[in-house]
Amino acid sequence: MLCDECQTVNHCMTHGCIPKVKLSALDKQVSGGHYKDKGIQPIVYIHANNLGFCEGNVIKYVTRHKEKNGAADIQKAIHYLELLLELQYSQPPNKDKA
Repeated sequence: MLCDECQTVNHCMTHGCIPKVKLSALDKQVSGGHYKDKGIQPIVYIHANNLGFCEGNVIKYVTRHKEKNGAADIQKAIHYLELLLELQYSQPPNKDKA
């Protein structure tokens, strides 16, 4: 992240140019910071591997469960896996779980 004015990080930090710094969409997160400390953000992995909606949501929920919604995020990931089985592989939902 470099200032449009000076193009150096040190100047930005000492002279308060931060508002002029252009952030990548990957540098910010709306509503929370549960992806910021990860080695790779889920969206980067999902995009790089051309994953679909269901697969992407599984990655997202499993990645964030410890920092955000706990067991609820694991349940969401399981739900997307069940949807994937049903939609991609024509496997009906497991009736034992109903």
